[in-house]
Amino acid sequence: MCTVTYIPTAEGCIITSNRDEKITRERALSPQEYLIDGKKIIFPKDPKAGGTWVAHNETKIIVLLNGAQEKHFPKPNYRKSRGLIVLDLMTAEKTLDYWKTVDLSDIEPFTIVLVENNKLTQLQWNETEKNTTGFDSTQFHIWSSSTLYSKEIREQRKVWFQDFIKRKNSPTPEEILHFHQFTESENKEFGLQINRNDVLKTISITQCKVTNNTIKMEYLDLFE
Repeated sequence: MCTVTYIPTAEGCIITSNRDEKITRERALSPQEYLIDGKKIIFPKDPKAGGTWVAHNETKIIVLLNGAQEKHFPKPNYRKSRGLIVLDLMTAEKTLDYWKTVDLSDIEPFTIVLVENNKLTQLQWNETEKNTTGFDSTQFHIWSSSTLYSKEIREQRKVWFQDFIKRKNSPTPEEILHFHQFTESENKEFGLQINRNDVLKTISITQCKVTNNTIKMEYLDLFE
């Protein structure tokens, strides 16, 4: 939910997400298939609120990052978990139509990466307005959460990602996982896998691989 990469492939794409979270938060449940509103959805579950930061069904993938364009000041309480918004969008028949009408008042700012029907779209809510941006699905992309990484650090991470793509050109799923887990491994504050004073850590990495008309999820639990 805090670092996401999108890599196009000849058969589809690979989207990978690092979850950075306080270690005091209850451990997530490994990905399972759930039936919600009559629809089968696969996702790792946050037991605290029942939502998720990454989910897929047969036709779409949704990945959540905390924060929108820039860092915000969180309120003590919000009406609904952002992870439940992910599930609302997953069950919507027409995702973008639902996005236009859904009430996000008193919901904490977030960014969503949506892969659906061979299209890549970014959805953002900044507590004031929604923003919808189409991305080129044939290009490589990286996102870093604005709540944990300054604009300068987000740009630096883009450079690391670009260097990785130049070296690998067409990276395998395993190489992408290695990038997410070990890039700048000595940099515990801003490397791809963080450990900030044993309080805030990268606790899992989730990868969705789209191959023609199938989506497969891999889950690496780093929780210690």
